[in-house]
Amino acid sequence: MAAPDLHLSHDAVAKRLKRAHGHLQNVITMLSEDRACLDVAQQLHAVERAIAAAKKQLIHDHIDHCLDSALSTPATSSRQALGEFKTITKYL
Repeated sequence: MAAPDLHLSHDAVAKRLKRAHGHLQNVITMLSEDRACLDVAQQLHAVERAIAAAKKQLIHDHIDHCLDSALSTPATSSRQALGEFKTITKYL
């Protein structure tokens, strides 16, 4: 596993997820207040976009740092790094 200092984007990912959490809380409130479906759908879309952006940033960070580090480590084979790359791209 890569060193924690390589994950510079984790703070940004957490910030995006907190934003998504706020949107989701807003959706729950809107539903309990019987707000218009169009407004609720718009907020749900914002939740989806925020989570997708966080996931994309996390995966790109992993590819940029962790896999690059794995390839430069003699103990890690290219086959292992390629396997990990294939696995994480399933989540894109």
